[in-house]
Amino acid sequence: MTFEVISQETVYRGRVFDVRRESVRTPQGVVVPLDIVDHRGAVTIIPVDAEGQILFIRQYRHPAGKELLELPAGVMELGEPPEASAHREVREETGMAAEKLRKMGEFFLAPGYSTEFMHVYLATELYYAPLPGDVDEVLSVVRVPIAEAYRKARQGEIQDAKSLAALLLARDELLPPAGE
Repeated sequence: MTFEVISQETVYRGRVFDVRRESVRTPQGVVVPLDIVDHRGAVTIIPVDAEGQILFIRQYRHPAGKELLELPAGVMELGEPPEASAHREVREETGMAAEKLRKMGEFFLAPGYSTEFMHVYLATELYYAPLPGDVDEVLSVVRVPIAEAYRKARQGEIQDAKSLAALLLARDELLPPAGE
């Protein structure tokens, strides 16, 4: 199935993303306008410490109007490989570096209107190695036992989509099979 791009223009250039307006002809021949958020991609990290706790971030999210409990995450720098971004972001947001980093999966965050592609990593064998964080972020680290994190996800206490998707991708790795 192909969609033909008839015209496109960038209508907004931002620090993290641009917005592109396209006129597209569908396979049925209908011409529709689309606004697309062009995003360079991001990473989400599931840092698990030696005590079996996941390091979450609690931060105020102005568009949501409240603090959210989220996994550490961030936008990839231009030309930065996803794994390098994950190493950097976990240090910036938790103050911990990971001796081991393993890819759990990847997904589009909101493919109906955005090109943002998220890479998910499990970070283990953590050690203290902070990097300065972003100046616009005010966050705190919250350690949550693995089973409790999944309970919080099921009960709606974690409302951040990337965190929920990342926990799903790592479920088999982090939780013992039922009946054990």
